[in-house]
Amino acid sequence: MEAAAAAAASPSGPAAEAGLWLGALRFDNRALRALPLDPSEENVPRPVSGACFSRVRPTPVRGPRLVAASAPALELLGLREPRAADEEAEAALYFSGNRLPPGAEPAAHCYCGHQFGSFAGQLGDGAAVYLGEVLNVRGERWEIQLKGAGLTPFSRQADGRKVLRSSIREFLCSEAMFHLGIPTTRAGTCVTSDSEVIRDIFYDGNPKKERCTIVLRIAPTFIRFGSFEIFKATDEYTGRKGPSVDRNDIRIQMLDYVISTFYPEILQAHSENNVQRNAAFFREVTRRTARMVAEWQCVGFCHGVLNTDNMSIVGLTIDYGPFGFMDRYDPEHICNGSDNAGRYAYNKQPEICKWNLGKLAEALVPELPLEISLPILEEEYEAEFERHYLQTMRKKLGLIQLRLDDDNKLVSDLLETMRVTGADFTNTFRLLSSFPADSDPLKLEEFLDKISKECASLEELKVAYKPQMDPRQLSMMLMLAQSNPQLFALIGTKSNINKELERIEQFSKLQQLSASELVSRNKGHWKDWLQNYRVRLEKEMEQFGNSDNWNAEHVKIMNSNNPKYILRNYIAQNAIEAAENGDFVEVRKVLRLLEKPYEDNLECYNEATEDPEVEEVGAAAAECSSASRRRVPYSSKPPLWASELCVT
Repeated sequence: MEAAAAAAASPSGPAAEAGLWLGALRFDNRALRALPLDPSEENVPRPVSGACFSRVRPTPVRGPRLVAASAPALELLGLREPRAADEEAEAALYFSGNRLPPGAEPAAHCYCGHQFGSFAGQLGDGAAVYLGEVLNVRGERWEIQLKGAGLTPFSRQADGRKVLRSSIREFLCSEAMFHLGIPTTRAGTCVTSDSEVIRDIFYDGNPKKERCTIVLRIAPTFIRFGSFEIFKATDEYTGRKGPSVDRNDIRIQMLDYVISTFYPEILQAHSENNVQRNAAFFREVTRRTARMVAEWQCVGFCHGVLNTDNMSIVGLTIDYGPFGFMDRYDPEHICNGSDNAGRYAYNKQPEICKWNLGKLAEALVPELPLEISLPILEEEYEAEFERHYLQTMRKKLGLIQLRLDDDNKLVSDLLETMRVTGADFTNTFRLLSSFPADSDPLKLEEFLDKISKECASLEELKVAYKPQMDPRQLSMMLMLAQSNPQLFALIGTKSNINKELERIEQFSKLQQLSASELVSRNKGHWKDWLQNYRVRLEKEMEQFGNSDNWNAEHVKIMNSNNPKYILRNYIAQNAIEAAENGDFVEVRKVLRLLEKPYEDNLECYNEATEDPEVEEVGAAAAECSSASRRRVPYSSKPPLWASELCVT
């Protein structure tokens, strides 16, 4: 197998003609040497048993062209950002999959997963192609993938393609998360083409043609929790099973590979005892996952599809689909329009990640017995999450001197104040760095004016609480819940009905409320919390001594932990609409902004176009009219039309 790998890395053969910009990427495809390969190279959807990878070839596209490239991500591979037209053409050629760089060994990874709580059986890389692992000059190993590169044995009923709207979102968010300091996979390039596929965006019977687009994804590995579920026996609820049941030898190979490659310190510490080694591995995955989701919660990020096949074995945010950053703070925020039950709502992410770790624990049996792994999960997860969450929240509030027991309550009271006032999550935290710590009533009133502008307006709240069900349908559901609870349980959920009743009640109250009354009420809520915040800040100042020095450090810490810019859905939507009209400038402009999310001396605007045509792309609601959009700084609260966006 080593000889075969050496031959594949040789510059001779059909993949040999790399251009000057691409240079000589140094491939060392350890995963394909360490893990079993599918003996069949038949590239049709099929079960793949006894293997972790299947060899495939990317499917070429017509007229590939570069949408955007991330210089920091490409630097991981030893590449600089393509600048000249010939360099952009070369990047498009190779990172569309139309041509393979020397040393690449394209393959698709086999994995399973629990999707929305149910075991789905074999899934795998249905649209992503592993190209290989690149070693850079620092000795770092980076796996590179082409997402959207065509059919694989795991494509099921799909076509192996991704489109421009979803690819731009993944490309931008991968880089945005990295620059926010959150563990994530990276995105090097986004390449679109003249090839088209048909997509029914809202599943409403109105399909349209969209451009095939490919994202170059970069990570230490794309192995995920679901990679270990290929050994799962028949599930008692779904009747599905993994393709490699009873192949514990492959499970052992996977553990050996993952631990030796990505957790070498654990291998070194437990080289004589595999059970202890595997326990230490599971403990570290648990801790990394807890820290990752704590980081999500602290920036208001919602993943949207937290299935076990979307959970990285090295604790990275992976697989960006219907994600979203919260605008108005709502702990029950659901970013995925297809998540009708709210399984992956913002406030449920921590518990869902723990549930997924439980499924990983099951998948490691017998190499790690549950009587060892489950106590580790109970012992480590909540403690690590709470520790990291509170540590990060203290930084966001500028609490850098003391760690007090009441800090947790201060944070929870802040979030409740944000909820009842509909405050913008990102901008509220950013604004708090300018809160005057002294007791000057004039300064307090000025600050209350500022923070009230970050709260939801009456118009925004009316959109948010607008009833979603036809009154006749709701009435029928309520009667059914009483007369036939069993049938009701099959066609509706109690929580959905309760939410609809709450929307009706809130919407009715809003009709009786004036804008000035709302502002006055919001200021009252904030005044109460800010008084407690000031008391806490005074304790900080007492520890520091010099109040001027304290304030400078306090503001510095807050502004380096509270971003000014995030990838709001409407910002991504503007970039998508421009790109679909052939203009990639907005994508590149937004990328540059997201590379410096904490900087004050930048500004970027939503540029309204003169005669825009509404496109039902990705996050766009059908009734959203671009013609009503105005020029809005990307650091401001989103415009009202943004609340109509729906991502599925």
